[in-house]
Amino acid sequence: MKSAALLEAPRAAPLSVTADLHASLSDPALTSMTLLNEITGDYPDAVSFAAGRPYEGHYRAEALHRHLRRYTRYLERERGLSAEQVRRTLFQYGPTKGTINELIVRQLQTDEGIQAGPEAVVVTTGCQEAMVLLLRALRRDERDVVLAAAPTYVGFTGAARLTEMAVHPVPEGPGGLDPADLARAVARARADGARPRACYVIPDFANPGGSRMSLDDRRRLLRVAEDLDILLIEDNPYSMFHDGRGRLPTLKSLDTTGRVVYIGSYAKTAYPGARIGYVVADQPVVQGGLFADQLAKLKSMFTLNTSTLAQAAIGGLLLEHDCSMERACAREAAVYRRNLRTLLDGLARRFPPDGDSGVSWNVPAGGLFAVVTVPFTADEQALEESARRFGVLWTPMRHFYAGTGGLRQLRLSYSVLTPHEITVGLDRLAALVEARSDRG
Repeated sequence: MKSAALLEAPRAAPLSVTADLHASLSDPALTSMTLLNEITGDYPDAVSFAAGRPYEGHYRAEALHRHLRRYTRYLERERGLSAEQVRRTLFQYGPTKGTINELIVRQLQTDEGIQAGPEAVVVTTGCQEAMVLLLRALRRDERDVVLAAAPTYVGFTGAARLTEMAVHPVPEGPGGLDPADLARAVARARADGARPRACYVIPDFANPGGSRMSLDDRRRLLRVAEDLDILLIEDNPYSMFHDGRGRLPTLKSLDTTGRVVYIGSYAKTAYPGARIGYVVADQPVVQGGLFADQLAKLKSMFTLNTSTLAQAAIGGLLLEHDCSMERACAREAAVYRRNLRTLLDGLARRFPPDGDSGVSWNVPAGGLFAVVTVPFTADEQALEESARRFGVLWTPMRHFYAGTGGLRQLRLSYSVLTPHEITVGLDRLAALVEARSDRG
């Protein structure tokens, strides 16, 4: 019989995150989502304005089977594939660039007026992979930087940390990113010896601020990008969720000089479980071919290819709606419009503008988010108290400023809530504001 000493496994010395692992692992940008998930798990009965998930009420398991059948018929009848080729397309490793590129191209032309060839598209594992691939490709050395609106999507900030790309903030106002501010930020970066490569922008109902750029500002932004010789990374998850008065043209559809790299996802318009995103990178590169080809090289060593089964499900959904995601998500868009009205009306009733609550908010014309300014520091301590004592969750805005701003602001997401839940949640938020205000 072996002794206890022999049965004991050797113990490794503990790793120090700061000394032995990548520095990004201790960065707040990578911990904010985990922290929010932990608080949500600790208080499951709280009304949550925190999660930016899409509405789930129309999800049906049978739809997945229907979409797979529809895509299989497309492969057989429109693509003319044999039974063996169909099996291989669905079950085997697929091309690194993707298998539903042609359908994505049709959808972009139908919904956005974007003209691109399938060879310019790389299908990614969510939009997050597209960001990582782009930033990895653009960073040659420590002088390379990107710019982004402040506040900005925390996932982009995290992707930049992973790829060691510095992010220079550009202030965002109610009308989105100001092209003049971008020009000044680029000039400052170059004066400091940096090499600005691109600017990340969400022109429609940005996460988290909900801002929307005007058509004139979109055109100005394209002119500034051309004059400054930088790329624009346009992210467009929310433009389908407008107030009913229609959508503005994307930057990519207005682009005539190849300045815009367009990234998208079917997480909000279809379902996030598929994890299907894409990047349209049709810019020629000096190595030959398109920028998309270079991104595919990186992807081949990163995720190899995107799930062919997940692509098939999204492909079938696209085919079912004649390659229009605006048609496919019309019911969800109506839910978001209703919920936004409920939220804004509820805030106005609880915090009238002629009162002294110290609470104010923006009025987005669409999307999934609104930002509320409060008379106290909206940090993790306040969030924990909000969940524990008052049963309501929200997201501290400081995470979207990389900890440098938004200290008295919180983001409210209304996408997965019912009007009743929004009403209850706002009652609880009002109680939190009153309690915190009483402390001076």
